[in-house]
Amino acid sequence: MSRTYGFSIQLGTDFDHALDVLSRELKKQGFGIVSDINMQTIFKEKLAVDEGRYRILGVCNPWVAHQALRADPDIGLLLPCNVVVRQAKDEPVTIAFTAPEVLLGLVYRTDVVKLGMEIRSRLEKVRDAVLEKSSKAA
Repeated sequence: MSRTYGFSIQLGTDFDHALDVLSRELKKQGFGIVSDINMQTIFKEKLAVDEGRYRILGVCNPWVAHQALRADPDIGLLLPCNVVVRQAKDEPVTIAFTAPEVLLGLVYRTDVVKLGMEIRSRLEKVRDAVLEKSSKAA
């Protein structure tokens, strides 16, 4: 499925395996996970509802983030990139990636959009590797 603000994949693997493979592949492409928001836990605690697993990972490639902040110090408002790992009950795992070139395009600077395209390329490599490793595990 493709959206203007992101792109996603579906996996037949279990949630924990998908999250583990994703984390390893992000690291291989130079990303660190700087935040991990467990929406399932928040919804259970605050709303007493359980609609499946849902994690929002804030991922950052320090080199590219540094370049972006040098170009525009306020660009931190658009960082980090989010990657969502979600699974409704009895459904496949979905991993959705931010389209960083779209977010960084909000500053209307070609040099910054190029940085977003670099990050997108790396995220697409992560996506492809996760798909490959998940299909081998199935």
